[in-house]
Amino acid sequence: MTELKDYIITEKLKKIAELQRSLSRRVVERPLDISRVKTVGAVDVSYRGDDAVSALVICTFPECEPIETRTARVKVAFPYVPTYFFLRETGPVLRVVKKADFDVLLVEGHGRAHPRGYGLASHIGLILGRPVIGVAKRALRSVPENLYERVGKAYVSVGHLVDLRSAVEVVKALGESYPKPLRLADRLSRVRK
Repeated sequence: MTELKDYIITEKLKKIAELQRSLSRRVVERPLDISRVKTVGAVDVSYRGDDAVSALVICTFPECEPIETRTARVKVAFPYVPTYFFLRETGPVLRVVKKADFDVLLVEGHGRAHPRGYGLASHIGLILGRPVIGVAKRALRSVPENLYERVGKAYVSVGHLVDLRSAVEVVKALGESYPKPLRLADRLSRVRK
């Protein structure tokens, strides 16, 4: 019975991987007019047992003064599976960014810098139809180095509706080691009880 269950899971993940490859072709990379960016949102998710707590922090750009914060708690709907992170975090992220007003969104997760070219940041960008930048604390294996750039301790990649050069420029303006809005979102997601 365990072999059958493992086979079914493996087959489902293969189909999801194909979907990721297909969706990656819909990601748009284009320069972002940084002079028009006035606000930056940042979203992160932490876990407590079967609950995911997502936090959104919206800051002025480039000063990075917080102007709005939100949190949401949802049940975890998918286990953690490496390179299928978007399945676990899309629900919590969308719950907290729904109807939020920002010019660009930083997502704690990869975008194009993913083995299939389509991580959480790209998925959120396609769903929202807004500029999204992927920011992660480490690079994934088997990802070409031209798909991300290290800025301090952050690995920056294209999510959607932004190119890598613009993404790096935005992240550099938000802190020397790791972008301040993401640090604030991380802290907020961990504080909510």
